[in-house]
Amino acid sequence: MLRRRTGLWWDDRVGTGERAIDERTDGLSAGEVAERVARGETNAFESPTSRSAWSIVKANVFTLFNGIIAACFVALLLIGRWQDALFGFSAIANTIIGSWQEFNAKRALDRLALLHAPSARVRRDGREHDVALADVVLDDRLVLRAGDQVPADAKVVASERLQLDESMLTGESDPVDKQPGDEVLSGSIVIGGAGSAVVDRVGADAFANKLSSEAKQFSLVASELRSSLNRLLGWIAWIIGPVSLLVLNAQMVAQGGWAEAIEAGLWDEAVVATVAAVVAMIPLGLVLMTSIAFAVGAVRLASRKVLVQELPAVEGLARVDLICLDKTGTLTEGDIVFDAAHPVALAPPDGWTDVLAWYGADPEANATARCLVEPYPVRRALEPQARIAFASSRKWSAVGFPGGGTWVLGGPEMVFPATDAAGAPGTEGLRDRAAGLAASGRRTLVLAHSPDELTAERAEAERLPRSLMPVVLLTFRENVRGDARETLEYFAEQGVAVRIISGDNPQTVAAIAREVGVDAPHGIDARTLPDDLDELGELIEREVVFGRVTPTQKRDIVTALRRRGHTVAMTGDGVNDALAIKEADIGIAMESGSSATKAVARLVLLDGRFSHLPGVVAEGRRVAANIERVSMLFLTKTAYATGLAVLFGVMLLPFPFLPRQLSVTDALTIGFPAFFLALMPNARRYVPGFLRRSLSFAIPAGIVIALVLALYSRMATDAGIPEDELRSGSTLVLGIVGLWVLIVLSRPIDGWKIVIIGGMAIGLVAIYAIPLTADFLELVELSEITAVLALAGSLVAIAGIEVVRFVHRRAVARMAPTVPAALVAAVRQTAPGVPSGPRGSTEPPDRSRARG
Repeated sequence: MLRRRTGLWWDDRVGTGERAIDERTDGLSAGEVAERVARGETNAFESPTSRSAWSIVKANVFTLFNGIIAACFVALLLIGRWQDALFGFSAIANTIIGSWQEFNAKRALDRLALLHAPSARVRRDGREHDVALADVVLDDRLVLRAGDQVPADAKVVASERLQLDESMLTGESDPVDKQPGDEVLSGSIVIGGAGSAVVDRVGADAFANKLSSEAKQFSLVASELRSSLNRLLGWIAWIIGPVSLLVLNAQMVAQGGWAEAIEAGLWDEAVVATVAAVVAMIPLGLVLMTSIAFAVGAVRLASRKVLVQELPAVEGLARVDLICLDKTGTLTEGDIVFDAAHPVALAPPDGWTDVLAWYGADPEANATARCLVEPYPVRRALEPQARIAFASSRKWSAVGFPGGGTWVLGGPEMVFPATDAAGAPGTEGLRDRAAGLAASGRRTLVLAHSPDELTAERAEAERLPRSLMPVVLLTFRENVRGDARETLEYFAEQGVAVRIISGDNPQTVAAIAREVGVDAPHGIDARTLPDDLDELGELIEREVVFGRVTPTQKRDIVTALRRRGHTVAMTGDGVNDALAIKEADIGIAMESGSSATKAVARLVLLDGRFSHLPGVVAEGRRVAANIERVSMLFLTKTAYATGLAVLFGVMLLPFPFLPRQLSVTDALTIGFPAFFLALMPNARRYVPGFLRRSLSFAIPAGIVIALVLALYSRMATDAGIPEDELRSGSTLVLGIVGLWVLIVLSRPIDGWKIVIIGGMAIGLVAIYAIPLTADFLELVELSEITAVLALAGSLVAIAGIEVVRFVHRRAVARMAPTVPAALVAAVRQTAPGVPSGPRGSTEPPDRSRARG
């Protein structure tokens, strides 16, 4: 609470006692400034970094799997088998890409700054000085003028019609009048008048910096693909140790036993075989391919003016089932435009259009009055003899012209209060008519006239003249984005529900929502919302539009929805949206918004076009569907590699591959094809359960391949086939079967898929036919019996994979969730009258595609 005592403003603070705020017009002296600097009472603020560079490097380099790969890599180098250490480059690429992603997220967060003004204007020793923001000290006297951004929290001590825009902080779009004793918050902007204020909170205690610090807490976007892969890698980590010991024992036994192998120096062959088995179990390429798919998706979106600040966000928006929209800057352009004039008086006094022209051209006109310039251009210059400037506290202004009486422009309910309007002639039904116009989402003003002159005394007292008569009702509206309706229609077609949360009047927000096709009969005043998150979540499930929402309430709404199992996207452009955008699964900011909002958002619409969101959803669904298809390739390899390790460990047979042979077959049947498949068009609609579906194919297919190779190896060993020929036959079987898995997962085979698969088949033939590659890979010519065994094993494996795929497709169809009728109805309610799109469609509406 602020109260005045003998020239000082006293600030009562709970727990801190009283502190006098100096209101001397000369401001602080140089000595007083130096004292405060010495005590650390400056505006210098270094927000803790979102995440240290070392922690990012440590998290991406010092992982369990990197440790395993590094140990295998070093072991092969130490025994002189560098040819079998090619897998090390994949691990290096994974580490670099993972670190790069997180450094990008860190850099965006560290650039967060709510205060853009390069300097602040203060009064010290009776003179004005421009000082750096960090050099503002406690009790400094700020000099505030139009266009300034407030550098620190302060108390107003002098005001000349001082008006501030606090929308970036609070979400309220109306300007706020500030009188002596009122608080001004750091980050707000002076839009009218002038004044001075004494700083009472600086640095970390200032409102803007507190909000900034809270928004800068580091977190990565939730990604089902990434979390599923991490969970899978965790499972593999548990089994790698026991399996590697099992394989090592089998290889040592196959070399004649531990003692003989060590004595004869054959232990290195056992180590190479064990490394081959271990490395094959780790789907390193899948992690790399996922990162590449995200990166390419981000590049594609960048060409559409959508900046992806964290790569997994491309996939994240594909999973969104509820999107929260801020009104200003998202559904609307954020500016006020003139709508229409509604005459009230049967015989309006002469010159009323000239008065409106004067209001629009007035240098001190606010944003609403400036909208009158275009419909009412100046045709006759008017010179006022007295005026009462507009103030948001009373919602009207007045001007008097010589011989022209008094003209008043303001809110109908303020110019003609209910207590007065009932008996005033010419005002019958005025308030009802004005209320009806306001309910349609339009801001309403009335121009009234009185024949009484506006005297200087009356202007000083800010009194309305008597015998006021309404002349015309003027309506203004926010400029609704032209792409908002069709974008909301697309979300309705795709099963994405919409909630609109704004800091503005709930009924105005509801009216604008109806204008863009949302079924919102009314808006909910957020001041009545429950604090309990469970109760809040239940209410938000039922209602669509919320107004007067504070920044913390926006965050609570997002939190409540996520607790109820929704995947939530949040759009906005003001600082008041930053906390909610940070809390959402996917935060989306407009380029025209604040730097705080853009820094914590996952996606930024660079040209502010809301219509880009359907394309972002489609791109995310393409990436998710392609990564699922690619993951089946890699996980099939992991499954058969694990199966081979266990089978050959139990059977005490030599492992049938060298690491380099596995590296090449992996590249031909998985690595190269996966790169192209991950980038191809794919319109499949997103369905949760990526890992379960992938494993339901990969594990049975891997078991089939492992059993066939084990059977082939046993039969070849019993037939007395040499080890190098046995390995060559195993490599051929794996190459053929791997290509068939690629064919199965690529169906339908058309276009570029034919080229890709054909190229890989030619590559498989080439590694046997070209002497240089055959020698490097230690591939030898196959005897007749080996060729027959390899061909028979390949055919058996192909038949088994076809059976697995047949069963898998039907199992996936049964696992696919159905959308409850209640949910469909709820979603349809957000965009009534929208025709159903084709099942499974992820493309934007035809209108969006036509615009490109």
